[in-house]
Amino acid sequence: MSTVHLTLIGKPGCHLCDDARDMVGTVVAKLADDPAAPVITIEEKSILEDAALHELYVEDIPVLLLNGKVHNYWRIDPLRLRTALLEAQS
Repeated sequence: MSTVHLTLIGKPGCHLCDDARDMVGTVVAKLADDPAAPVITIEEKSILEDAALHELYVEDIPVLLLNGKVHNYWRIDPLRLRTALLEAQS
């Protein structure tokens, strides 16, 4: 079974970041019982604690990285994320 790593980049007090966190959590939870789903790890990073991330994404948060590559900015589409997670293990 493969592992897929998600990184959510945002900052405290960002309502879009809160929405993105909730959506990612919902999608990952729904995949938990799917035998076709990979193992999914989730990490959060703040642009307030990382100057390089701040420089890259200050106008784009939240940003969701899937295995280190940008998957989405601002709003998370649950179907697109689910599909990407299932395809990422292939």
